[in-house]
Amino acid sequence: MKTYKIVVIPGDGIGPELVDATLEVLEKVQEMAGDFRLSYEFHEAGANYYQKHGVNISPETLEAIRKADAAMKGPVGLPGVRLPDGTEAGVLGGVLRSGFDLYANIRPIKLFPKVPIPLKDRPPERIDYVMVRENTEGLYLSRGRGIITEQAASDTLLMTRKGCERICRFAFKLAVEKIKGAPEDGRRRVTLVEKSNVLRSFYFFRQIFAEVAKEFPGVEAENLYVDAASAALVMRPEHFQVLVTENMFGDILSDLGGATIGGLGMCPSSNMGDERAYFEPIHGSAPDIVGKNKANPLSQVLAAGLRIEPHEAHQVVPALAAGLLLAVCPLHVRISASTSAHVLSAFWCGLSLALWVWGQRLGRWPLQVAALAAMPAACLTRPATKPPTRPLDPERTLRR
Repeated sequence: MKTYKIVVIPGDGIGPELVDATLEVLEKVQEMAGDFRLSYEFHEAGANYYQKHGVNISPETLEAIRKADAAMKGPVGLPGVRLPDGTEAGVLGGVLRSGFDLYANIRPIKLFPKVPIPLKDRPPERIDYVMVRENTEGLYLSRGRGIITEQAASDTLLMTRKGCERICRFAFKLAVEKIKGAPEDGRRRVTLVEKSNVLRSFYFFRQIFAEVAKEFPGVEAENLYVDAASAALVMRPEHFQVLVTENMFGDILSDLGGATIGGLGMCPSSNMGDERAYFEPIHGSAPDIVGKNKANPLSQVLAAGLRIEPHEAHQVVPALAAGLLLAVCPLHVRISASTSAHVLSAFWCGLSLALWVWGQRLGRWPLQVAALAAMPAACLTRPATKPPTRPLDPERTLRR
């Protein structure tokens, strides 16, 4: 039996709650599969760790991540824990993404059934795209390097040919390998979100995007200014299959996308490099709801599902989505804010076990991944005789 070594960072705020719920799900998955084990190594990092030690992560934790098969991280950072320059001290993105050259931040945006959303008349199959965010360059490369005086402040946006080429190529490969094209017309499409009408750096990005696009004649390539993209993700989300963009733009637009599918609590992410990866929700630590049993663990559970094939996340994401649809639609369940994370394993065991066995017998790994995708049904409940008193709060994981 193969054992995989996983570094777990519970994080700050609601992070430990989400991670505990996810580990409970993973234990059941291991029992059902019977052919692998996950060996966890827990490490503290983030804002609380910074308050104790003056740094947000230890060299020992970084070395453990380097040696592990993968890492899972809960949300980190606390709004009141700041560096002398005013930025948050607990966030780990700059340390892990740049330190391990995890250049691709993959953020699936998919609407699942029974999730109340602010958009009218949008069936689940009409929102299903992936945001590919360049993770190591752009404006965020200026983290900790900005210049500030009493009269002015400056942060530098940097893009390199290497960085632009590899993230564009990653996005086009994802478009080719993703099971479905854009919901609007089924076409394989990569949209570069940029601002080349104002900034030279984005014109540089645009030119390289066009060069890489020639390597993928079967994929439509298009450009969209970031302001127009912000409107289109609300008005025409079905048009998109894969979007690729600069670091800060991707950070902002994926949160906008999350709002259209029920909130950031529905959004997992993976941080991918050529040799290693780590997985996390896209949202913050929401310290105001700690211990209130209000945190939606689905983002963390879905992120754990992405971990199954860390170097082929583009294949796992659609299979994961398909499995969740199988889990949800036939049972007519409804996502409910009142469902406790403490009962995560009970509801989905039968269906997910059936999918897993079916996949093993047929030798089809997508069905086995689909079995893992049934895990989020632990956050789903059959409708009661009267509707839940509290609908899913899309804003709960937006609070920092």
